[in-house]
Amino acid sequence: MSEQYEYVPHRLLRRRVRDIASGVEGVLMAVINENVSDAADYEHWMELAYIRNASGREFTTAVTNVQPAYDQPQTAHRRRDQGST
Repeated sequence: MSEQYEYVPHRLLRRRVRDIASGVEGVLMAVINENVSDAADYEHWMELAYIRNASGREFTTAVTNVQPAYDQPQTAHRRRDQGST
């Protein structure tokens, strides 16, 4: 039987990210290619992102749901002030 998981490098590791499925933000702790099948005769591998949210709890989501989380967008007032300088 093969390994049940393997770590995968990702450009956003240890950075703040957002899960687009739930909207929750946190730090990307790991990306793991995991056998998510519970059948012994069939393997289904999936890349899962492990994200630690502000409370310290980790949750998983599909790695395709992960995007960088940027600071709050600037308000129109701040953009206008910066453009006039």
